[in-house]
Amino acid sequence: MNDHLHKSGDVVGERYEVFEYLGEGGMQQVFRARDTLLDRDVAVKVPKNSSAQKRFKRSAVVSALVNHANVAKTLDYVEDAGRTYLVEELISGRDLSLIRADHLSFFDPHLSARVLHHLAKGLRAAHHANVVHRDLKPSNVMVVGGNQLLDFKITDFGIAKMAEAVIAEAAVDEKSLNASLTAMGAIPYMSPEALKSLKDAKLPADVWAIGAIAYELLTGEKPFGAGFVAAKNILDGNPPPVPAIVGYRSQFRKLGEELMQIILTCMTNDPVKRPTADQLVAACESLCYSNYQPEVGTVRNFVYQGGTCGFIARPEKSDVFFHQDSHYGEGTLKIGERVSFGTHVGGGADRAFPILRCR
Repeated sequence: MNDHLHKSGDVVGERYEVFEYLGEGGMQQVFRARDTLLDRDVAVKVPKNSSAQKRFKRSAVVSALVNHANVAKTLDYVEDAGRTYLVEELISGRDLSLIRADHLSFFDPHLSARVLHHLAKGLRAAHHANVVHRDLKPSNVMVVGGNQLLDFKITDFGIAKMAEAVIAEAAVDEKSLNASLTAMGAIPYMSPEALKSLKDAKLPADVWAIGAIAYELLTGEKPFGAGFVAAKNILDGNPPPVPAIVGYRSQFRKLGEELMQIILTCMTNDPVKRPTADQLVAACESLCYSNYQPEVGTVRNFVYQGGTCGFIARPEKSDVFFHQDSHYGEGTLKIGERVSFGTHVGGGADRAFPILRCR
């Protein structure tokens, strides 16, 4: 059954011609549309129910206050035929939760540091405008270029006001909580004060959230678990463990431990003791991480040192030399496995580092 709120060819506000359904979250559907006035493609977001519609205008006003390269730009707000619409820049890519679901289970410390740094810069711009997101999670981070991981943009700053109401309603009704994907998806990234009263959560709650996101990227695990378990663990106030993967290989240990220390500081129980967004950006700037552009290839063979070294085949490019110690993760790579990796110039053949096993 097609329950999309619009079909191809619909025109919104006498300006935006819808031509593709992109997806939906707990409160909104998203469509690709053509801005016929400025001749460009945009993302048009429409609330799925009347309760969400009431908050959409305020959401548009709030999100329009933030202007930064790591935040999806709000372009317009439209009321048409009894519906309200938010028009944003169209980001060619996928959200972070989808990247993790079908491409990479976790990121190496270099890539994780780059994501945290970019998100911190976007958050800094929002906090300078006194805008609190309150619903930061992987599905609200768009990855420009999809699996190419070109850049990272925070989305739905304004929509967080609607999420606040949905989560608040779910929090007082256990049955509703079980049914609410919005609430269940948000809990693992919520600070203790946000769990107690989301509407009273301030700027430090966002810092906690991107710390939780970065922890999950670096380790492949949510810091406090999921659902009800996460809520209890967060409120208990015990810091999450540092998984063995962070220090498993010496090539990643120093950066991984430095990054983990920043992440754990973000998730300090006392909001006052967390870094501000400005301080978080400064901490990320102190890290020495590689800003590499990931490629995808296949382990072709092992030719040196008893199977510890070999070559990765790249589509339409020359093979890349690698060593097993450049792989971030437990176990060893096998012939035929798909991997994501950074490429660096080397004598004879380029070198692969870091290397991540693809799903």
